[in-house]
Amino acid sequence: MSEPTSINANGVYEPFDIERVPWAEFSHGNRYGMRYQHLSSYGGGTQISVSMEVLPPGRQANQAHYHLLEEEHVYVLEGSLTLRLGDRSYPMSAGQYVCFPAGQKVGHALVNETDAPCRYLVFGNPHPHEVVMFTDTGRVGVKLTGTGYRGSATVGYWDDVDAASGT
Repeated sequence: MSEPTSINANGVYEPFDIERVPWAEFSHGNRYGMRYQHLSSYGGGTQISVSMEVLPPGRQANQAHYHLLEEEHVYVLEGSLTLRLGDRSYPMSAGQYVCFPAGQKVGHALVNETDAPCRYLVFGNPHPHEVVMFTDTGRVGVKLTGTGYRGSATVGYWDDVDAASGT
């Protein structure tokens, strides 16, 4: 069965209410977890990625990382979160925006240190040969192969990641 989309009987992608887009959810330990809707794929997009994400209180969205080929943008819609950017932290709230240019060699991570969910949009440009650097673990993710590397060893996405403690 294929994923639902906004395509009509004539093969044209039409406007849609985002409430129609299915939610996906992930969590890893007590530290990582979020809900998200992949809006762009529902609407037929392949060149630009747009996701609505909801970060629950006390959770971090992803491991701290930066991209060599992909660019990411975050726009906060409601609530607040803390952006870890390298060794600095920045509070962000509704109406604030940040861009992570491709190749900016500073790890970024979104953390909700409040008692309310934070809802935001993430925009990006998927690249089939992306390389992601995970700054807390020293791992390298290579999209082409679907694996991560540390030296000559192949590792899984969550190998050696502390999912129990906060940042």
